[in-house]
Amino acid sequence: MDLGKLYTARLHAVNKRPYLATALFALNLVPSKRVPTMAVDRHWRCYVSPSFVDRTAITDLAGVLVHEVSHLLRDHHGRSERVARRKDLTGNGDQLRMNIAADLEINDDVYGHGLPTPEGAITPKRLRLEPDRLMEEYLTQFRLGRLTDEWAWLDCGSGADGLAREWDLGADGAHGLSDQERDAVRFRVAQGLIGHPGDVPRGWKRWADEAFHPPQPWRDLLGAAVRAAAGSGTGEDYSYGRPARRSAALPGVVLPSLRRRPPRVCVVIDTSGSVSDAELGGALLEVAAISRAVGGRRDLVSVLSCDAAAGVAYPLCRAEDIPLIGGGGTDLRAGFARALRSRPRPDVVVALTDGQTPWPSSRPPCRTVVGLFPRPVSKHGWDEPPPDWARVVRIG
Repeated sequence: MDLGKLYTARLHAVNKRPYLATALFALNLVPSKRVPTMAVDRHWRCYVSPSFVDRTAITDLAGVLVHEVSHLLRDHHGRSERVARRKDLTGNGDQLRMNIAADLEINDDVYGHGLPTPEGAITPKRLRLEPDRLMEEYLTQFRLGRLTDEWAWLDCGSGADGLAREWDLGADGAHGLSDQERDAVRFRVAQGLIGHPGDVPRGWKRWADEAFHPPQPWRDLLGAAVRAAAGSGTGEDYSYGRPARRSAALPGVVLPSLRRRPPRVCVVIDTSGSVSDAELGGALLEVAAISRAVGGRRDLVSVLSCDAAAGVAYPLCRAEDIPLIGGGGTDLRAGFARALRSRPRPDVVVALTDGQTPWPSSRPPCRTVVGLFPRPVSKHGWDEPPPDWARVVRIG
């Protein structure tokens, strides 16, 4: 393999994307004739086809390197594994769909500004989808068919979809990064993105913000409450989107399967004067996590701000675009009342607050989770803790 050409391409990528330099130099390049172009595994090895290097221009190779390292930085293998377990995605078609969805998330941020877009690159526009969405959302928005046929060859490796390949060297193979080393690389890249003075794509800004806010234990609690709100049993409605497994016993007959509808969530954010701007910014990050908890269905999440009065309940498009209006006193009873008047009514109400508020006198007719911003014990304000009908956890 022409390593000189490949190293030159990496230097070109660093020159055009300096905030990704730590990740690009951490990537271990492994020659392989078994990959169509380049592919990565979760241990930060990049398997490279020698013939692909020979026939590809340096600027194009640089773009592919940035593309592959983006899969690793955004933890597409871990996220894909979680989606696959939840939705029982195990076949080759599912693998391809997850790879395409991951590419849709990152390609808007990879190309341009010195890195040419390859012919045939996967973009949301080509699948008639909206840009700036997450992999989990794209998975719910397309199926394999006429629009995706040209990408049947696509294989970015287990680092893109979490499913092992025959060429993977595995955890015990040479030149892989440990869990601690991978975390250190992500943190250094996030630092570079936060401090970079130039224009950074929105997707990378969002990723860096979340990298500096490690997963909170309360998110697991929220996920459990959300799943419980969906009801018990195998499902609540029939769907032909995934035929029933017993169809195999009836040749020529396609039977529907029972599917469970993800719950609707209304998030009430305390915008009173006692809540800081930093805490409001953290609340919006939690809203993005709530969207992922319902499988990326932003149409199932609404957000309203509340100080002494409740604002308008906004559907979730992008968390950073939600207007948070307030600054006065605190009375979340108005927020709960407004949330419960929403149509359709939510299955779960999540309140993000500092706790200095009166609470509804009776249990709402839906699951309730209260996320409390940290506060020192004070003799002033509201001494009454959240009611026992709410699942309570501290944020941060």
